[in-house]
Amino acid sequence: MSNASPRWFTSSYSNNGGTCVEVATNLAASHGTVPVRDSKVVGGPVLDAPA
Repeated sequence: MSNASPRWFTSSYSNNGGTCVEVATNLAASHGTVPVRDSKVVGGPVLDAPA
C-alpha cells in the first residue's frame, strides 16, 4: 500500500463562479481511483471515482 498524499488541483471543467471541483489524479495508478472534492469544503467528504 502506498502512503502517497493526494495532490489537489482545480478541474478545468470548473468555472470561476465558485462552483469548483478539485481532483487528485496522482493516485489513479497506485490506487485505481481519482479522489474528487468540493474546493469550498476542503475538509469535507471526498468521492473516490474509479480511474
